Amino acid sequence: MSAVTSPSTLSERRAAWPQVTLATVVRSEWTKLRTLRSTRWSLLAAVIAMVGIGPAIAAVQMSRWTQLGLDERRHFDPIDIGVGGYHLAQLAIGVLGVLVITGEYSTGMIRSSLMAVPRRLPVLWAKLLVFAAVTFALMLAATVASFFIVQAIVSQRHLDVTLGAPHALRAVLGCALFMTVLGALATGLGTLVRSTAGGIASFVGLLFVLPGITALLPSTTADAISPYLPLDAGTAIATSHFDSSHHLAPWTGLAVFAAYAAVAVIAAAVGLLRRDA
Repeated sequence: MSAVTSPSTLSERRAAWPQVTLATVVRSEWTKLRTLRSTRWSLLAAVIAMVGIGPAIAAVQMSRWTQLGLDERRHFDPIDIGVGGYHLAQLAIGVLGVLVITGEYSTGMIRSSLMAVPRRLPVLWAKLLVFAAVTFALMLAATVASFFIVQAIVSQRHLDVTLGAPHALRAVLGCALFMTVLGALATGLGTLVRSTAGGIASFVGLLFVLPGITALLPSTTADAISPYLPLDAGTAIATSHFDSSHHLAPWTGLAVFAAYAAVAVIAAAVGLLRRDA
């Protein structure tokens, strides 16, 4: 004989279940992120690139300073060198941003995540919040470290500057902001295509291949388009000295770059709601 569960019993059981809130989903995503081996290696690679490349370039430049031409000396910028590690670190952050979501699709774990959070979107928001917070904190610390190491190296030629110098603080802070938005863009692309290979290909194509294609256009057309491309727009915030007059203002560039990321994330959110896991 089977017992019939009364409505009051069902209500009691539902009340006993832990309530799914954004905070609980964030804690879950934080656990996932910090326990993944790919997270540790990717973030370590990003930090090493951020801290190591600028000082290495500065050391080489100082060792051959007397051999540099007058124009090279005049355009030497210790601020740009200090934050220059982002050129390589952005690859590690972008790849990890894709893996944050596609890793679950490849293993099938995404189904469990979406069963635990039926409304779906909190999963995406939590992933973005956790990854953005980790990226910003690590990249800001790494950028500050690189900046001060570079200044110590170039001080032998009395070329060092402080964070109070024009553009210095904005470039250091902007570098961390650029990397954070880049991570969000990569996560959006990964959620949209649901494939690690496809997500990385989309990220590389949008940021690195598209500028090469644009460069093949007539110079006047390329000059008009290039400032609005994702990479050119985003890196303006982390740049102290511009080699060309064809660029957006730093904060305008970051806003344009953030708009690209927002479009990717919104498209990913719509796809997450409308498509099966």
